Amino acid sequence: MTGKLGPMPDISGSILRAAVKRVEDPRFIRGEGRYIANLAVPPGTLHVAFVRSPIPHGRLEGVDVAEARAMPGVVAVYTAADLDLPAIPAGLRMVPAEANRPVLATDTVRMVGELVAVVVAETERQAVDAADTVWPEIDPIDGVAGVVEAATDDAPRLFPEVGTNVMWDTNPDMATGPLTGAEVTIKTRFVNQRLAAVPLEGNATLAIPTPDGLDVYLGSQNVFGHRREMGHVLGLENHELRIVVPDMGGGFGAKFAAYPEQIATAAVARKLNRPARWIETRTENLAAMYHGRDQVQDVELGATSDGRIVGLRVTFWQNAGAYPTFGTYSPYMTAKMASGVYAIPTIETRIISVATNTAPTHAYRGAGRPEATAMIERAVDMLARRLDMDPAELRRVNLIGADAFPYRTPTKAEYDSGDYHMVLDRVLAMADYDGLRVEQARRRERNVRKQLGIGLSVYVEITAPFGGKEFARVEVHESGKVTAYSGTLSHGQGHATAYAQIVGSLFKIPHTDVTVIQGDTARVARGEGTGGSRSLQLGGSAVLGAGEAVVDKAKAIMAHLLEASAEDIVVMDGGRLGVAGVPDTARTWAELATLANERDALPDELEPGLEADFDFDQPGSSFPFGAHVTVVEVDTETGETELLTVFAVDDCGTIFNRLLVYGQIHGGIEQGAGQALLEHFVYDPEGYPLTGNLTTYMIPNSTTVPKVRLSPTETPTPLNPLGAKGIGESGTIGSTPSVQNAVIDAVSYLGIDHIDMPLTPQRVWQAIHAATT
Repeated sequence: MTGKLGPMPDISGSILRAAVKRVEDPRFIRGEGRYIANLAVPPGTLHVAFVRSPIPHGRLEGVDVAEARAMPGVVAVYTAADLDLPAIPAGLRMVPAEANRPVLATDTVRMVGELVAVVVAETERQAVDAADTVWPEIDPIDGVAGVVEAATDDAPRLFPEVGTNVMWDTNPDMATGPLTGAEVTIKTRFVNQRLAAVPLEGNATLAIPTPDGLDVYLGSQNVFGHRREMGHVLGLENHELRIVVPDMGGGFGAKFAAYPEQIATAAVARKLNRPARWIETRTENLAAMYHGRDQVQDVELGATSDGRIVGLRVTFWQNAGAYPTFGTYSPYMTAKMASGVYAIPTIETRIISVATNTAPTHAYRGAGRPEATAMIERAVDMLARRLDMDPAELRRVNLIGADAFPYRTPTKAEYDSGDYHMVLDRVLAMADYDGLRVEQARRRERNVRKQLGIGLSVYVEITAPFGGKEFARVEVHESGKVTAYSGTLSHGQGHATAYAQIVGSLFKIPHTDVTVIQGDTARVARGEGTGGSRSLQLGGSAVLGAGEAVVDKAKAIMAHLLEASAEDIVVMDGGRLGVAGVPDTARTWAELATLANERDALPDELEPGLEADFDFDQPGSSFPFGAHVTVVEVDTETGETELLTVFAVDDCGTIFNRLLVYGQIHGGIEQGAGQALLEHFVYDPEGYPLTGNLTTYMIPNSTTVPKVRLSPTETPTPLNPLGAKGIGESGTIGSTPSVQNAVIDAVSYLGIDHIDMPLTPQRVWQAIHAATT
């Protein structure tokens, strides 16, 4: 069944909006998670290790595998010629076929960590030891890591046959010069630095040959997308390739696409007709898993002298990495969301996506939207300083009014609903903003060592980009238990709890009686996966639709049995259906499921079984929004920042489980603060990584977690029957600029206008030193 649903049914008093604990957690707490590395593997499973390029760019002259092939336990060593697999398509029209990624390097390597050979052995240790003896012969070529540098005419070409490193230029004739009507102009360059995803569980693959093809266990945010990409390269049809995600330790967008390592492991299993497994090391993960962000922004913001913004012009330089994929396209989202929450009459953007000798960039928590919010919120803070206006007041002057929705921006974003003044006023009151400014002035007057910084951000983001479809199936068993199948995929979000709450509320049964199945192409018919904060609004609405269809079928069965009208049949407390006001007529779900399998008990028009499929189609994107205030202390002698408190008012439409929402916001705030203060994957100018492990690539930990004060609001979207918008990325989008603005605010009295992220003690100290000497 495909369709659009009506209004959400009355759920007053139900479990649906209760803050119930996650049903997933007890299993994980007991150490019973089923990750690839701790799955019981079949007897005879082989182990895979990869040989990678140690240099960023060079001509691959050969690979010496003789010693490795002779080592104990080694079953095979393969190079590109041995496996003979086609390249992995980028999947984007703007990327030329010449830039498609080979599974194993053929004649050229273009990044440190690129695969040049695969070693297969009886044990993992034997495979790793043998891989250490393989020496690729590479004739070095000059490399280039910087996005602006790679776009120049004299930069080394990653794909000489293409003739340029520029993969996408959307507006080469963009106008330059002052913005019409601007009396004050901010013209600056921001760097939104490269980040590593660093999920707790890296990539991993277990491929098992079957009589019909392959079963492949891996980490994926979209099993059907993985099946499509892997099947294309391996030459397998959908029915020949099963993709399964058991449990997955995080993804953050980086596990949305198939990796060469996963495809090579599957190819090995198929070639040798034995199961094969590969587990990524943390060093491999940092070097080769898709990175995020890495965007340079040239910004011009114009305003009148009283603070009215009249126009915005931005060029987004996007580093696409060595093999351009989704990262090439992600600045489309940045450009689309460039106006943020502000009524800016004129906006002009240009996107320049460029190939470099670095790891490819891809979706990473927010995928283009955090870059937009960071850009506009930093620019507005700089404008406030130029105009000598309070940054909260400048924002208030320019916010889109609550009566303007639905609102169409100059970049053609269609904001569905919002109240930006409300969330700003609420977060300022929560934080006692005026009191904080008084304390800040006191510290500055006394010239104390630790200065107070107060950072603001008001944001809007896009979730379920482009709308889209999602599939669900709900099935009632003769035991009375229920199974819901969804095309989304949970890796920490709490889908098993949220979807069970929806079904439990409809059926008036405990949500713990509902099992949720995701992440298996053999058990779920179709789906688009989890990303872009789409799951509850699309997947949840699909579960609702399937559940309502089952209820309708159950009512039809009861009406047939009782010779009553289906309109008179209701779902009663305790999970029973009967005639309204006549409880003695009621049957349980278990009884109805049994009857549904008896042909004589069914009306002629109904098929046996008590189940239903549903595809929910949302016509457009939803736009969550919110406001954050961050309070920090900056040590003016060392440059160290102490993150004190983050006050957050986030609106994700209707809230169905406050615990799940709070968890997503807390995690997002910490991840956003990590970008603002700590994280930066660094390459030297030619593409050699300088942050190859977790002693040099810094991530937040328990000692850096700030106090977080949350007060979410609800502005339902009209686009789905749940009224739900996404929440998975909002915390990150709102927190990053508020933390950055807070640190700069703490030292702005010294004449410091801007510091690029991450605001490490060294960078902050250097800015202070430059301003005071």
